[in-house]
Order: sequence, then structure tokens, then C-alpha cells
Amino acid sequence: MRQPKSFEEGLQRLQELLAVLQDDATPLAQSVKVYAEAAQLISYCKQALDDAKLRIDEIDTELEKQTGESV
Repeated sequence: MRQPKSFEEGLQRLQELLAVLQDDATPLAQSVKVYAEAAQLISYCKQALDDAKLRIDEIDTELEKQTGESV
């Protein structure tokens, strides 16, 4: 699996993989490979969300310091 260039690209690929997994004609061996790729993408997307949340928290903290008000 190649690393997605962005969170949005990762989500797009996950949607494509979900369609493959939902297709009754997908052979079991392919389903297992697709599942493995999806698991890696889920991990990547979760990390991207965690990083974004951390950055937002940092911004909020800095704003609170500057303004003295809670964000």
C-alpha cells in the first residue's frame, strides 16, 4: 500500500475498498488483501485526525493566552 498524500485521499481509498468488500463477487483471498489495506488506511486516517486535534488544541491554548478568554 502506498501512503496517501492526504487524509481526504485516504478516505477516498477507504470508500473504494469498502465497495470491493461489499461486492459478493469478490473472492475471499482478495477480500483479505483489501481488508489488510483498509486496516492500514484506518490507522493512517486516525493518526491524521489525532494530529489535527492536537494542533487545534495548541491553537486554542495560544488564543487563550493571547486573549485571556476560553475558546
